[in-house]
Amino acid sequence: MTSRFGLPAALFSLKIYLSAMLAFYVALRIGLPRPYWAILTSFIIAQPLAGAVLSKAFFRIIGTIAGAAATVIMVPPLSNAPELLSLAIALWLALCVFISLLERTPRAYIFVLAGYSACLIAFPSVETPGEIFNVAILRVQEITVGILCGSLVHGVVLPGSVTDMLLRRVDTTLRDAERWSHDSISTEDVPNLDAERRRLALDITEMHQLSIHLPFDTVRAAPRIRTVRALQDQLSQILPLAAGVDDRIKALAERGRPLPQNVDRLIADCRAWLAHPGEDRDERHRQAEALRQRAAALEPHVESGMGWDAALLLNLLARLSSLIAAHRDCRDLRDQMVSPTSRPVSPRVAELLEGRSQRTLHRDVAGAARAAFSAALTVIVGCALWIGSGWQDGWMAVMLAGVFLALFASADDPVAPIRFFLTGTLIAIVIGGVYAFVILPRLDGFPMLAAALAPGLLIGGAAMSSPRHAPVALAAMLGLGSPSLLAVQYNGDFATFANEAFAQLVGILFALVMVRLLQSAGLDGAIRRTLKAGWADIATRSSLNTPPNVTAWISRMLDRIGLLAPRLAMRGDDPGQPLYDALRDVRTGIVIGELRQMRLDLPKEDGAAITPVLKDIGDYYRAMEPDRPPASPPEMLARIDHAVARLADHSSEQVRRAGVLALVSLRRNIFPDAPAYQTPTGGAPA
Repeated sequence: MTSRFGLPAALFSLKIYLSAMLAFYVALRIGLPRPYWAILTSFIIAQPLAGAVLSKAFFRIIGTIAGAAATVIMVPPLSNAPELLSLAIALWLALCVFISLLERTPRAYIFVLAGYSACLIAFPSVETPGEIFNVAILRVQEITVGILCGSLVHGVVLPGSVTDMLLRRVDTTLRDAERWSHDSISTEDVPNLDAERRRLALDITEMHQLSIHLPFDTVRAAPRIRTVRALQDQLSQILPLAAGVDDRIKALAERGRPLPQNVDRLIADCRAWLAHPGEDRDERHRQAEALRQRAAALEPHVESGMGWDAALLLNLLARLSSLIAAHRDCRDLRDQMVSPTSRPVSPRVAELLEGRSQRTLHRDVAGAARAAFSAALTVIVGCALWIGSGWQDGWMAVMLAGVFLALFASADDPVAPIRFFLTGTLIAIVIGGVYAFVILPRLDGFPMLAAALAPGLLIGGAAMSSPRHAPVALAAMLGLGSPSLLAVQYNGDFATFANEAFAQLVGILFALVMVRLLQSAGLDGAIRRTLKAGWADIATRSSLNTPPNVTAWISRMLDRIGLLAPRLAMRGDDPGQPLYDALRDVRTGIVIGELRQMRLDLPKEDGAAITPVLKDIGDYYRAMEPDRPPASPPEMLARIDHAVARLADHSSEQVRRAGVLALVSLRRNIFPDAPAYQTPTGGAPA
């Protein structure tokens, strides 16, 4: 076997088979009327990591109970008004889809389940509304049996550890981030650096998703979530800092001014430290602090009439010092994650844990509303066609269409996963026909049935371990959980089997048609909304008079980068094109926070020069459109230069340094090709 289908795949497949058979056996033994729901649930919650299985199981139980409760509330009073009942189910599904898309963590599974569980329970019960309470209770019991059996097997039989995977991801991310920073502060161009650096945003998002499962890990003591959040905060600082240092080095090189020898040596030593930061925490701290002190000692003195080269050098050294500190803090937090106690491993870690923040994610309200509307309209149109046609089993097609619209609402292109489901269902119909009319009639008892199902389930389980084959494999295995195959008593009626298969195919095809009609421009729209959301955030931040939350801003922007990179790749765009200069936007947002804080700290007359600059930035970003970015107005450049001159003449050295740092960064972000700034008298500083 290849490494993809080696021992881990075989073990995962075996656990899927054992959990499915255990769920089926328990459901039969306790007399549940639809045991196939138990086996289907065991397939759905299957994950290689024990913590992920348990968290998904927990979320599924909550979602199923919520969906069952909603069904019990909706069906009895509306059973005599099918139009109103259809509308109620559609609106409930839309609400759940909307909330799930705004949540954007594994907890969103609760709302997905609450939405489509209502479809699974309500549609089969429309002709017997008086039994809806019993049906809902039985469905919750059947699904809970599948959840508990799956959780037991995956959590006890050689369980995979979320903590181990998270630590491996952290180690890989730290090495990559150090390599990217090492390359960023090189005086020579490194090919593909921008594209590689953007992967850091994806790594941080994946780390966040994995950390949701940490409380459910059963294999080993998991690190505290607040430590993971603090590490995410520090990693989020690295990308804009490294990009800023890279820009200042290039800016000085473009002016034909070689770096002073002592600065060049400092950069070389910083690159050497990033290549080998060391495992000994005390030695790592000593080396990092020595590098930062050298950077501080080399900073030019900030004064009125300060030259452009000196201002660029000041900016380079200050950002370089912050970059080294961020990498040191990341390594310390990694040590904290593997520490056997919760006691901070260093005073700096204690500060970082106190200053931790919640991970702030991008929320696409318009996209969520669009998907919710699509789900609701699909159910309404499907119910109208079902009721109007008089097709007795048409409820199954509508039910499946609703399930697919809920399951794949978060996909940028829902057509692709629904197509996979169509392929898997066709496979399941063929294999199911063989089982139903060739194999099952010759079996007697549960042991023979379990043995007969073993080949199909083991092969399907192995395929589920591969991301490439998992969508089709899961669909095929769910198709094998048909009521015609896994009922309390064998039913060999071909007409029933064919009608159920036909209804499944109609439901999938109907979902495909509705998705194409309602969400055909989903990818382009998502890219455009994500870009504009970032620009709107910058514009809004520039006009606020409250203390800035820079960490939350960086977190949200890096999440947007993580969303945009694969979407642009799907569309065939180059993620590094000028249209998508999200790193520049991140750095601009950081500078806005620095300027806002300065304006709050300074007397009104001293901070007066900052206000017009912030207003210009807000106007600039409000006018931006993805297909036609506005030209940088020269008036804004003049006001930035005026603010530099005003703040560089301030009596406080701390204010002079902070003001020049922020404004020079802003000038480089918005006007990278502008010549050196001019003094108020019109002469160019030396």
